[in-house]
Amino acid sequence: MLGPAVLRRGRGPQKAPTKVSTTIRLDADILAWFKAQGSGYQTRINNALRHVMEERLTKCSTGGH
Repeated sequence: MLGPAVLRRGRGPQKAPTKVSTTIRLDADILAWFKAQGSGYQTRINNALRHVMEERLTKCSTGGH
C-alpha cells in the first residue's frame, strides 16, 4: 500500500509562459532602490527595461538615433 498523498505547493506551470528565467547582474544601488519600493521589484525592473526598449524602437522607426 502506498503512503499518504503528497501535497504540492506553489503556483505550478504557467498556462502560457511569457517570461524567461535568466540571470542579470545589476549595480547594488539599482537593485536596492527597486527592492526598497516593496514586493514586485522584478516586475518594475521589467517595466523600466520595456519602457527604454519602446522609446528606442520609436526613435529608430521615426529616423532618430
